Amino acid sequence: MSSKKSVKKQPRNSKGEFPQTVTLEITGELDLHSFNPRDVGSLVPEYLKACKDAGIKTVRIVHGKGTGTLRRSVHSILKDLDMVDSFKIAGLHQGHWGATLVFLK
Repeated sequence: MSSKKSVKKQPRNSKGEFPQTVTLEITGELDLHSFNPRDVGSLVPEYLKACKDAGIKTVRIVHGKGTGTLRRSVHSILKDLDMVDSFKIAGLHQGHWGATLVFLK
């Protein structure tokens, strides 16, 4: 099941306006590689809500392995969201510690 949702992409321009709107397909997978880390705080909850609205209960968030900073940020956000039942590091063939599986209520 998939649908499309418009998400305002940051950072804002010098006038404080969003320079463009990005349309994300709601597939149950969110790859954060193309987004600025400061966008994650609003992007992750919006995407998860869109997944929940589309009837998608399991979401894979790809944050990459790197230094772990983005993973920790994502996990911190997930801990505070009422719509999240649980989450865990993905399995070996699902991205392992470069991705997180999120289970929505």
